[in-house]
Amino acid sequence: MRRALSIAYSTPRADVPVGAVVYGPDGRELGVGTNRREADRDPTGHAEMAALRAAVDALGDSWRLERCTLVVTLEPCAMCAGAALGARIGKIVYGASEPKTGACGSVWDLPREAPLHKAEVFGGVLRDECEALVRGFFENLR
Repeated sequence: MRRALSIAYSTPRADVPVGAVVYGPDGRELGVGTNRREADRDPTGHAEMAALRAAVDALGDSWRLERCTLVVTLEPCAMCAGAALGARIGKIVYGASEPKTGACGSVWDLPREAPLHKAEVFGGVLRDECEALVRGFFENLR
């Protein structure tokens, strides 16, 4: 999670600071991403989507990320949780819960309820640091 937090700090200024990392089964870092929705004017420009794409590129031979772990500073939304499941990710680890759009237990629980592929979910890792990052962003907007 510390690596995901360090990546979150490189998020473009206009975007909510979120960092994501995909680790392979051997612990090797396969891909990273930050939110870039505003910077790129892309509704799919979430940190998780970028990290998943980079991980698939790093593997080079398949889109399947079986036994890989997605680590993200903020609980994934439905789009990102769905993409992780579609990629066959094995574990999702997140820091701060997202009570408005969280799809790993807060609002929905896609990884545990999906009919075909399920993923283990671990939330609340370095929660205080992850929450402070997002809270600081929104306080600066006001």
